[in-house]
Amino acid sequence: MAYDIIGDIHGQFDQLEALLKQLGYAKNSGTYRHPERQAIFVGDFIDRGPRQIDTVMTVRRMVESGAALAVMGNHEFNAIAWHTPDPAQPGEYLRPRQGKVGEKNHIQHSAFLREVQDKPELHLEIVNWFMTLPLWLDLPGVRVVHACWHAGYMEELRPHLNADLTLTRELMIAASRKGHMAFRTIEGLTKGLEVQLPDGHSFRDKDGYERRNVRIRWWEPAGSTYQELALMPREDREKLPAVPLKQDSRSPCDPSKPVFFGHYWMSGKPMPQTPYAACVDYSAAKGDPLVAYRWDGESTLDADRFVCAHQ
Repeated sequence: MAYDIIGDIHGQFDQLEALLKQLGYAKNSGTYRHPERQAIFVGDFIDRGPRQIDTVMTVRRMVESGAALAVMGNHEFNAIAWHTPDPAQPGEYLRPRQGKVGEKNHIQHSAFLREVQDKPELHLEIVNWFMTLPLWLDLPGVRVVHACWHAGYMEELRPHLNADLTLTRELMIAASRKGHMAFRTIEGLTKGLEVQLPDGHSFRDKDGYERRNVRIRWWEPAGSTYQELALMPREDREKLPAVPLKQDSRSPCDPSKPVFFGHYWMSGKPMPQTPYAACVDYSAAKGDPLVAYRWDGESTLDADRFVCAHQ
């Protein structure tokens, strides 16, 4: 099977439609299909962009018709948690809605909430569909996950997941509790691996919040220091000490199959991160092109196979 692996859409429906047409997908019986290929979506369909419902329903129809596959992103996980009451705290939800944390959570989720606020049945239907998304795909020849391929975390989780690698309701609750195995592992797969910065170091993330922890380049097999692995603006990264991480939770990278992921707001000309690892998120959420990689069975990834949406 030949696949088109499509990056984080974040409600940018116009870009999604443009990219699908550019890739040769056409509407047939109400959904986009390709005569010879299948799309794979890396998650994060919602939040930020202007057309949330259109994006979700297009992806959903493609998945349910067999024209596409998809994995869960952190924004789908967060949407489920926002909508799900916390059984241990009456009046609260798995993703807090109160206080400063709740305010931040609402801001992040506001674009989606605006579109579904007068459609409670549709809101529930979408959240329930998000629960049908697997956390990862391990297909013949290729692997897909939203943020981090971590064999160790996957083996810890597998006995607690449904057979199709989807979350159970019980695991969804556990994954919302800091300190629980499910929280650590699912956050790793959907948000990436995070380490504490050395004392005295911090940076501002894409939303302007100060961060003292940082995601790391888990796909870099040779890197070991903060300077080599920290995912942060270059000017901040160059100020970090060239010393090994205090704690390195990476799982050894397996080059036997290429792995595709999203999540990291890359910029510039799309290219593989390594010969067998490629991010397809190039910041469509802020108006940069939506990106896909056209995979035809190659074991070594090629920058020429990236396609950017042209509107």
